[in-house]
Amino acid sequence: MPRTSASPRPNSARPSSASKARAAKSRFPKSSAKKSSSLTNLSGRRSSTSGPNKDAEFNAEEGLVRIYMRGRPVTVYVPSDVENFDIGSKISAPAEKLKMEWMYGYRGRDCRSNLHLLPTGEIVYFMAATVVLFNVEEGLQRHYMGHNDDVRCIAVHPDKVTIATGQVAGHDKVEGKPHVRIWDSVTLNTLHVIGVGSFDRAVCCVGFSKFDGGNTLVAVDEANDHCMSVWDWSREKKLSESKTIQEPVLAAEFHPLSSNQIITCGKSHIYFWTLDDGKLTKKSGIFEKHDKPKYVLCIAFADNGDVISGDSNGNIYIWGKGNSRIQYAVTGGHEGPIFSLCTLKDGSVLSGGGKDRKIKQWDRNYSSTSETAIPEATGPVRVLCQGKGDDIYVGTTRNTILHGDIGGDFVPIVQAHTDELWGMAIHPTQPLFLTCGHDKTIIMWDSESHRPLWTKTIEDSCQSAHFHPSGEVFAIGTTTGRWIAFDTQSKDLVTVHTDGNEQHDIVRYSPDGNYIAIGSHDNYIYVYAVTENGRKYSKVGKCSGHSSYVTHLDWSADSQCLQSNSGDYEILFWTASTCKQITSSSSMKDTEWATFTCTLGYPVTGIWPEGSDGTDINSVARSNNSNILATGDDFGKVKLFKYPSNRPKSASNAFSGHSSHVTSVDFFKDDSKLISTGGKDMSCIQWKIEPF
Repeated sequence: MPRTSASPRPNSARPSSASKARAAKSRFPKSSAKKSSSLTNLSGRRSSTSGPNKDAEFNAEEGLVRIYMRGRPVTVYVPSDVENFDIGSKISAPAEKLKMEWMYGYRGRDCRSNLHLLPTGEIVYFMAATVVLFNVEEGLQRHYMGHNDDVRCIAVHPDKVTIATGQVAGHDKVEGKPHVRIWDSVTLNTLHVIGVGSFDRAVCCVGFSKFDGGNTLVAVDEANDHCMSVWDWSREKKLSESKTIQEPVLAAEFHPLSSNQIITCGKSHIYFWTLDDGKLTKKSGIFEKHDKPKYVLCIAFADNGDVISGDSNGNIYIWGKGNSRIQYAVTGGHEGPIFSLCTLKDGSVLSGGGKDRKIKQWDRNYSSTSETAIPEATGPVRVLCQGKGDDIYVGTTRNTILHGDIGGDFVPIVQAHTDELWGMAIHPTQPLFLTCGHDKTIIMWDSESHRPLWTKTIEDSCQSAHFHPSGEVFAIGTTTGRWIAFDTQSKDLVTVHTDGNEQHDIVRYSPDGNYIAIGSHDNYIYVYAVTENGRKYSKVGKCSGHSSYVTHLDWSADSQCLQSNSGDYEILFWTASTCKQITSSSSMKDTEWATFTCTLGYPVTGIWPEGSDGTDINSVARSNNSNILATGDDFGKVKLFKYPSNRPKSASNAFSGHSSHVTSVDFFKDDSKLISTGGKDMSCIQWKIEPF
């Protein structure tokens, strides 16, 4: 579970702040030892066996179930109303499934040339493991779901229907290897899978040939040698391969007027390649009297066959057709780097700047004819794409897509977080939800229009969020030990408190709105009394007893008690008004919980996969009708289980779309939809719940 790299130490001091590497894929390291599958029914006697060789066991005499995490027993008690509990019986998958309704976000921060217009009027781009086809006019999305990890590059075939997308190494043993998928943008059917086993790290560039009608495909591996390969994609056959350079390669394109010429560019180079008799040979671009840039960042092609490059010095160089020398130079075209070039249908060229955030239009003689600047809040230009008529689409480095024209304003049509995403909360009465992350940004989303109502930037990175039951106020837990409450409508600050100096992984208002509990990485749960519909707070105390950081917590339905999990697999119970631990866990077995977000407990014993060490599942949510349970795991999967899932290794329905650890899941109040968030992929997915 990816909140820190600190290893849980059952009886040791809490992990230090320095040990919390947020980039780690788990809260603590995985155990290398796999546990064998073993179930034990111990009717009428106490268990005398335990240890890492068992997954679970049942003691009928004491009415308890033990599951094992990294060899450590976790004890849960069977409720009184459960009769004839059989630990060996199986629980089937639920009758519900998830259908992706909306993917919030765009990956512009570290990817290029990833925004295209299709004849359908849809723009196509990617986020996480999902390729999005977005009809802006109709406000509809379709999704290609063939990938199982981060999509890194995209290319559109000359037929404007066939699309190629390349991905990084994923979780699946076979198709999780880096590869290219060729698919039909009308039917969304996969046509071919290219290069499984041929790429080492990730496919970072991909492009179709144009002169011959798109018969061949070029792809570049992100491994150290950045090997470039050329494929007859319809036969899934590799035609040639060559090492390029040990520096990053940022683009690889077939020349539109030649079937055997390819241009690549990146750090310290622009290469002109020729494919002849199955061999790739290259010529380096010669800069002569012109300044050689640190990076050649992008390329485009004039309609006469000239190659146009934009670089980190803000210069535009024109390389004559079939030539590796500069024919013409526009120096200082932008202040700072040029991230994108786009040749328009009328033969003019657009250039997009980084530092200056300007979009400039150049005529056929490379004289500037117009320019505009995009808003500072959206970040520099990453990619330019011509739309219908004079429309222009702009992808930015702050994961935003803008729509506009050179003579007018550009408005955001897609927005996303720009750093690891952790916090999510669903409004108790309206079709709204908010997300917040390490980019210090809070976004309030309308789930019906799929647009942000507002965004707010605060001083600290955000880790968790929750609405007061009134919906008028929400609280944010940060990574610095502060938690903050805001007015939902005005965004005004309501209160701010500091409890410890470590991150607050959970904030939860009680069902009656009279308390708030804050679960911290310092092993404590801080409790405050709440009045005036969430606008006044007074500290009750702190719950002290966990020997590791608090990971999850829930309130009882009567708002009197709390249950909590920690990094060393403890399940503890508390009286909220006194912050005292309830030491008899068995006395809590019949407690009705307002929510069930804890990953450890009787109703969730079946969510853990075989061999799990307790870190694989990051988030749990019970539906409001208590029929199903959703989980988000380290493998980019959102799963649905029946509730309760109280038998080991219960069956589930699994759904892909994220590429990173899924950090939060939750249901809308009417259980018609579910929201999930991805950590490092920074994505947010809205799912529709349907019959299977």
